[in-house]
Parts: sequence; structure tokens; C-alpha cells
Amino acid sequence: MKLLHLNMYKKINYIAAVVLLLASFSVKAQVTSQSPYSRYGLGNVKGMLLPQLRAMGGISTAVNKPSTYYSNINMQNPASYAGITMATADIGMSAGFKELKKGSLSEGSFNSSLSHIALAFPLKAGRTGLSFGLVPYTELGYEYTNTEQLDTTTVNKLYAGEGGLTKAYFGLGQQFGDHFRVGANVEYVFGNLIESRSTELQAAGVLNTKQQDKNSVGGIGFSYGAQYEIPLSLKSRITLGYSGSYKSNINTKTSFVATRYKLNSVGEEEPALDSAVFLENNSAKLKLPLVHNFGISIQKDNKWLIGADYRMGKWSQLSINGVNNGLEDSWGFSAGGQLTPDMTSIGSYFNRVDYRLGFTYDKTYIKIGNQDVKQMAVTFGLGLPLAFNRYAFHKLNFTTELGRRGTTSNGLVQENYINFHIGFTLNDTWFRRFKFD
Repeated sequence: MKLLHLNMYKKINYIAAVVLLLASFSVKAQVTSQSPYSRYGLGNVKGMLLPQLRAMGGISTAVNKPSTYYSNINMQNPASYAGITMATADIGMSAGFKELKKGSLSEGSFNSSLSHIALAFPLKAGRTGLSFGLVPYTELGYEYTNTEQLDTTTVNKLYAGEGGLTKAYFGLGQQFGDHFRVGANVEYVFGNLIESRSTELQAAGVLNTKQQDKNSVGGIGFSYGAQYEIPLSLKSRITLGYSGSYKSNINTKTSFVATRYKLNSVGEEEPALDSAVFLENNSAKLKLPLVHNFGISIQKDNKWLIGADYRMGKWSQLSINGVNNGLEDSWGFSAGGQLTPDMTSIGSYFNRVDYRLGFTYDKTYIKIGNQDVKQMAVTFGLGLPLAFNRYAFHKLNFTTELGRRGTTSNGLVQENYINFHIGFTLNDTWFRRFKFD
């Protein structure tokens, strides 16, 4: 007789347990970004990259399936979903240390959060696949003070921001013929961007003012991609890739409030005394930029992969309620690769490990005082097998980024950071049937 294999329910319970575990770590830690550069635009743009791709410098546009034994989810180019051959789940978290430097001053911070939940399934193995999940899009988090002297009174101007945007996506990928794939994601972009400006006089009994702007975002965006393979042999190939995102108009509700407050005897802010101005839920539009990614990779199945990406974004087109904030167009490139000595090795565990290395460089969309703000990082990581048989392949992916953004010259702030990304990848053949005599 034929029986439906029930192992999938155990896998679903395992995934749920991992999600709860990661969420518990995230709640205990500080989850907002600490970056003065997140003040510009929508905040720090994260990119739809899982740890295994970040470890290779973020190459993704021409990455389909590095191994014939397992599947990876590459939502940065939805054409890759066509190569999904097993039910795949990927769950992870991120953490990082950051040092801010300006002149002789420096300050450090630590942040962590649940980073992604993504699933993918083959509709027709190796031909048609779908994926859906939840990934961060931008992070907003900063707080700093400018101090001025007005006669004998010290005036502090405080600037703060928090929040960010998230993408919930659903995508399909389809292969045509033997070498060409296309795909698309429908993305629901949502979240809050909250920024405030305060003016405080360091004198007892004085009324201080605070202005707060809030954008509540919720709307549909689109991304798409294509890949073309050029076979070199039965087990090696060159892949060319393109992906992009459409310049969508996203709905947003804007709110503005101006309040007055006093400081207590130890300089802490007391509850607001009144609201001088209050405007709530005004409808507006967030216009997202057009983004292009081009990539190339060459690989030998189950052994190695190297590749490079080039990207550019029309961030000068981004606007919130018709305001652009003077953003520049951005561009950047990534290069990296992966090596697996012997995936089928029985005698050595380390021969089955994926070793990854990469580099990334970006001219960001920020320009301050006629000086472009640039960002660069070296990345490396490991893919550690947890279980392997003909029906299942589980892996722990760990990635480290060592990077820098900005410079200390011309009075700017330099960010030095170490980011850690960890992800659990579960591949399994769900819904399979077994025959028993």
C-alpha cells in the first residue's frame, strides 16, 4: 500500500521551534540600528540576501544552484526559484558591533535582530518553483546632539530616528528550454519611519520644543530577474544574470506633531505639556527607485563557484510626499566565491564544509559637503552540514562582514562594523510516498 510520509510535520515543528528561539534572543537584545547615515533616505538598505550569499560579498544575480545535493533560496533574483528541487526553509538572525568615529571621539554599540524567514517549494522540480517569506528592507536608527551657545545659555539640538521597512514577498520562477530562467516577486513593503528634532535650553523651568514626523508605509512593489546558462561541460557552466526592481509608488500615511516639555532637575525629559500642532494620517506616496543588477558566475557543480555583480540604483528618483532629500544615484560591485573540497567525503567532515569569501564596494546614495559617502567590506563564512541523506540536507550558514562606511575627513563620521549573520537551511523531500509490500 501507499502511505503519505508524515515526516514533514516534524520538520514544520522544528522550524517553528527555531523561529521562537531566534525571536527570544532578538527580544533580549537591542534591535535598532545605530547609524547617523540612516538619517538619509529610507535608512540603511539591507538587501534581500541570505547569509550564504552575503559571505560571498553579496553576489546573487547569476547564482542559481551551487550544488546538485541541496537548494538555496535566492530572492534577490527570483529566476533562481526555477532551480529549487527540494522543500527549503531558511531562518536566521543578525548581530553586529559598530564603532562611530569623528575626530578624536568614538562610540560603540551592539545590535541584533531576527533577520529573515524564507521558504521555497518546487512545483515541478528543476523547472518551476515558488518562494515566500519575510526579510528586512531598511533600518532606521540614530541619535545625536549638536550643542550651541546662545549668550550665556547652552542650547542642545537633538536629532533621533527609529524604525525601518520590511518586505513580505511571494515569487515564482520558471525555466524555459534547457538554459533560460525568468522570475518575479510581488512584495508588500511595510513599516514605520519615525524622526524627531528637539531644541533644549539648559535652564530650569524653560519650555523646550520637539517636532516628530512619522511615515507609516504599506504598499505593493515588484522585482524581477532572468538567468541564462552557458554549459562548459556536464558539470560546469557560466551563468549570466539580471535582476531589478520597479519604481513603485507605495502608499504611506504621514503624521506630524509638535510638543512642548520641560526638563527635570537631572536634565531628563518630562511628559509633554501640550501639543502645539497635530496632523495625522495624511495620505502620501513613497516613490521607490529603479534598481538594476548585473551578474556573472562560473561554477563546477558540488566543488566551487566564483562570480561578480554590478549594481546601480536611481535613488535620485526616491521621494516621500514629493520630497527627495537630495539623494544621489548609487552604484557598487561585489565579487566572491565558494569552495567545497569533497561534498561526499565520509572520512573528513571539513571536506564537506562550504568555505566562502567575498568583497563588496558601494558609492552610496549619500553625499555630504560635496563628498560621496562610500562603503566597503570583506566577507567570509562557512556552510556547516548538519544532516545529509538522499531525502534531506540541513546546513548551518555563518557569515562575518568586516566593513567601513564614511570617513573622518572633512568633519564626517566613519562607521567601522563587524556584522555576524547566522542561518539554518533545511532541505527536505516533503509529501513523498513510500511503497510497502
